[in-house]
Amino acid sequence: MTNTKWQKSSFSGSGGDCIEIRTADGLVELRESDEGHVIIRTTPTTFAALLQAIKASEFNHHA
Repeated sequence: MTNTKWQKSSFSGSGGDCIEIRTADGLVELRESDEGHVIIRTTPTTFAALLQAIKASEFNHHA
């Protein structure tokens, strides 16, 4: 697998708890900085759909 550098959002604080992202071999990889050995891999299309859903607040739950 091609290794590219992990990136974190500029919104992340300096505490180290953040989500990091990179692309490798045409896939998007995500990991939590304090659990770096656990990596989620997905396609760019699926990742884009997730981002759109988050931006549209589709994951907000109201009781």
